[in-house]
Amino acid sequence: QVQLVESGGGLVQPGGSLRLSCAASGFTFSMYRMSWYRQAPGKERELVAGISIGGRTNYVDSVKGRFTISRDNAKNTVYLEMNSLKPEDTAVYYCNAIFTTVAYWGQGTQVTVSS
Repeated sequence: QVQLVESGGGLVQPGGSLRLSCAASGFTFSMYRMSWYRQAPGKERELVAGISIGGRTNYVDSVKGRFTISRDNAKNTVYLEMNSLKPEDTAVYYCNAIFTTVAYWGQGTQVTVSS
């Protein structure tokens, strides 16, 4: 059974930090490109950051220099380190795994940035 379980979300003040984790099971994690998406109320889901099987990363412009995606293939886990958080980062964050035409999604974790 394939599972992607996100954790680490919560309420944080502007300028604060959070570290999201996504634990994967039920598929060969190391063969999948992993990504984090987010969806704010009333907005479309957007790609935040991705990491290839070789470790190459990419980010949406709005988070460059503040967010870092990483993966630990030994632990079947992908992380999103988020620093200097802004209110506009408030959203549900989703973990995504993709290999050719196969894609899996987690259930999402809420991140709220507010004073």
